[in-house]
Amino acid sequence: MKCAFGSLLVSFALFPVLAAPDDTPASVIADVHIAVKQPGPNQFVRPLGLRAGRYDIHNATMVDLIRAAYGYDSDKILGGPSWLEMDRFDITAKMPQDTPPDMQKTMLQSVLVERFKLVVHKEDKPLPTFALRMGKKSLLKPADGSGENGCRPQSGPTSGPTGGMIVIGGAVAGGGAGAAPTPIRISADGLIAWGCRNTTMSSFVSNMRTMIGANLGTNPILDETGLEGAWNFDIKYTIFGPNGQSDRVSFQEAVDKQLGLKLEPKTVPTPVIVVDKASEKPTPNPPGLEEALPPVKIPAEFDVASVKSSDPAARGGRFSAQPGGRLQVENMPLNTLLMRAFNTNNIESIAGIPKFATTDRYDITAKAPVDPTMPPLDIEAMGPMILSLLKDRFKLTYHTEDREVTVYTLVAAKPKLKKANPEVRTNCKNQPPPPGTPANSREYVCQNISMAQFAEKIQTLVPYQLLPGMYWPITDRTGIEGSWDISITFSLAATLSGHIAMARGVAEGGGAAAPPGAAAAPSAEDPGGGLTLFEALEKQAGLKLEQQKRTAKVIVIDHLEQKPTEN
Repeated sequence: MKCAFGSLLVSFALFPVLAAPDDTPASVIADVHIAVKQPGPNQFVRPLGLRAGRYDIHNATMVDLIRAAYGYDSDKILGGPSWLEMDRFDITAKMPQDTPPDMQKTMLQSVLVERFKLVVHKEDKPLPTFALRMGKKSLLKPADGSGENGCRPQSGPTSGPTGGMIVIGGAVAGGGAGAAPTPIRISADGLIAWGCRNTTMSSFVSNMRTMIGANLGTNPILDETGLEGAWNFDIKYTIFGPNGQSDRVSFQEAVDKQLGLKLEPKTVPTPVIVVDKASEKPTPNPPGLEEALPPVKIPAEFDVASVKSSDPAARGGRFSAQPGGRLQVENMPLNTLLMRAFNTNNIESIAGIPKFATTDRYDITAKAPVDPTMPPLDIEAMGPMILSLLKDRFKLTYHTEDREVTVYTLVAAKPKLKKANPEVRTNCKNQPPPPGTPANSREYVCQNISMAQFAEKIQTLVPYQLLPGMYWPITDRTGIEGSWDISITFSLAATLSGHIAMARGVAEGGGAAAPPGAAAAPSAEDPGGGLTLFEALEKQAGLKLEQQKRTAKVIVIDHLEQKPTEN
């Protein structure tokens, strides 16, 4: 799908911001266009890389493009115009197949400089992080060398109520390169436990940001303990909990009380890249693009596929597109396959899914026809092939129709907004909450943002799978014009606990659901309880999320077989 700002012919030269190697090609052809906006809460860049002489990066913000071209993390790309993190683009560049990675970056830099008039410079700026330091008394035990290295989630049940959940795919912290993903058990009271063995402090600090629920930002943690050698220790902390639970322990509190160490804020000089100038509208297309970069025909179906029921004892799952047009699915339900077939993250947009499609699990290995001219295929590109597979092997039939659905709408109550500086780049970030904030709270700060943009961002703040109606895009009905600075502090635990309590009350009492904010409100006796997202929006920003009905296009499953046809 093209737009008026489509493909670009890029002439390579030496630019003030780049030192182009002598072997830079004299010219390269690049197709650059504004990305088609995807519905739903998940807006991700799709870096497909180089294959068959085509370098692809899709649905990328300018920050994503600068990250790919210059190798800086997103939080270290500073400055620039307000749209830098909001507008999205697709780029396909013609490159020799043997172009090395560094040259690919240089070529992408040239595309950005030539077509977006990008100007950047590099410098060091003080950025916030944490330093791990000694507390009053270390509670670590010297390691004896036995057992595995690194911090691993405990496999047995943690303390607290029975039940809970298992999250698959947690990395072993400090386990070394190539450490396999492992299950992480979270108890019903939100407690997670790690056992660390033969672990140096440098290894611990380099991996603690990856420990689920640590919430330590993106910058490297500094080891200032002065402790040498390896150590054994256990650490338990709370990542969520029901209202009324006053014994929640944050990761930082656990480090202090259980290890005798302290995590303290610190700023350190950090290399960053600063955007001085960029054009929101790329330069127009030259003629001759289709001859140089002809459209690629993506196969409509897999060439061969193996489908079978998963082992009942299997745990976890995988859904991945692999090189060579290969699809690998392990231990996944049909409802996930349906979402990928229709390229949607909104399960509420698919009606009539039979119960077995959410419980029965399948393994699939499929291969697209081999075509050396075909670019890399990701899951989205494989959607039509997955749909064809479901039609063939599970006898899927469906139709589309307009139905009434429940959605959330952002409305004005008593707005408490701060007028934004229009020169500041539009962005939203999580940051540590103010002192004295209830445990497990998070502060979400947006700058120079419109109400429509803020409504879109709200959808990313909660696991939308757990809040009915949050799958659909949130509509701005505030009537508030202009751009604003907005800050809210809320507890994800309180939000989800309130929703769970609301759902249980409906199930047990058979009544209608109460407004989410009211249902999720922590009690006055709950010293550890924070505000729900709904409450924080109203009390701190004077905005409300209201459920409303509207008509939307829905896919209706007419028929789906439980048992696939034979391989």
